[in-house]
Amino acid sequence: MADPVLLGPGEGERRQARGSIMDFKAVAATTSGRFSLMERALPPGGRMPPPHRHAGCTEAFFVLDGDVTFVLDGMDHVRGTGCFVLVPDGASHTFGNRGEQTARLLVVHAPAMDGYFTELELLWSGSEPPAAEAERALMARYGMLPG
Repeated sequence: MADPVLLGPGEGERRQARGSIMDFKAVAATTSGRFSLMERALPPGGRMPPPHRHAGCTEAFFVLDGDVTFVLDGMDHVRGTGCFVLVPDGASHTFGNRGEQTARLLVVHAPAMDGYFTELELLWSGSEPPAAEAERALMARYGMLPG
């Protein structure tokens, strides 16, 4: 049995990639791999992940602040504060902030995907964005298929 986790504001494991700041509150190590939970800040006009599908992973988003554009099966859906979006295993999706203010989300992956974001941060840590092929290879290692 894992120990309870109590985190205050600004606590957790911080990751950064594509201009987003991701504060993980629950990770595979604390949930026995069942899920991960992050608070994610999306800058205005930030880069969207390549459209993709998760093999064996459900992703859920709860918009805390701002407007977020979700592209689900090729269709744009703008959702604002208080909205919830559930992306089932296998559904094509991407998301981003096309607005003018920073947006914030809670994001849950089940099972946990925090290991992917640790590697994504390393991939994006250079002075230039990584090659699209390198990002796609990383996504493939974590069961993310082109959308």
